Amino acid sequence: MEGDEIQKLLREIRDTQREHLAEYRQVTQRSLELQQRAVTRQEQIGRFTRQIVLAGGLLVLPLLALLIYILVKWSRPLFGV
Repeated sequence: MEGDEIQKLLREIRDTQREHLAEYRQVTQRSLELQQRAVTRQEQIGRFTRQIVLAGGLLVLPLLALLIYILVKWSRPLFGV
């Protein structure tokens, strides 16, 4: 009887380890999926940030040019030069 009990116990241990391995694989797969989603989201945010910086730069340049033009045109009355 002891041999049968040992075999039964070993089978239960084996089955439990298989279940744990299956669970580990599922958790690992989910973790990899979440990491990939995070990387994709970071890439999207990076592209969006570059677009915002480019648009801001394109808006600032004409305003800066206008400011320089006004300062040059009105420098004598404003600064007495």
